[in-house]
Amino acid sequence: MFQYDYMNTSFDEEEYPLQKETYKIIGVGIEVHKVLGKGFSEIVYKDALEYELNKKGIKFEREKEFLIKYKETILPHKFYADFVVENQVILEVKCAASIIEKHYAQVINYLAISKLQVGLILNFYEKSLEYKRVILKS
Repeated sequence: MFQYDYMNTSFDEEEYPLQKETYKIIGVGIEVHKVLGKGFSEIVYKDALEYELNKKGIKFEREKEFLIKYKETILPHKFYADFVVENQVILEVKCAASIIEKHYAQVINYLAISKLQVGLILNFYEKSLEYKRVILKS
């Protein structure tokens, strides 16, 4: 299968914001997948990602809580993003047969609530790490 080397390509920053930051995060995901392989539960990959992010000095919040405002009230249910990296990128970790619409919708909701623009979905289920960028256009 052909793989395009996005790491060494620069795209228009307006169309594809935070390229350097997302490449770093994808690199961390690749390292975790290289060491652990596939087959573990999401929590194992989250723990390994936390280890690698700390080791590389990349700032993040794990299980970041987001409140949901509805009209003039805050709803009792909250969302929890797996990671918010460098206060700029929502990172969601999956271990599923494929990335599906539900995963995209989840990240889009987190982006809307957080007022951030870029999300990443890392899927550790396959032989190679699968990743998708999600950009919320304003």
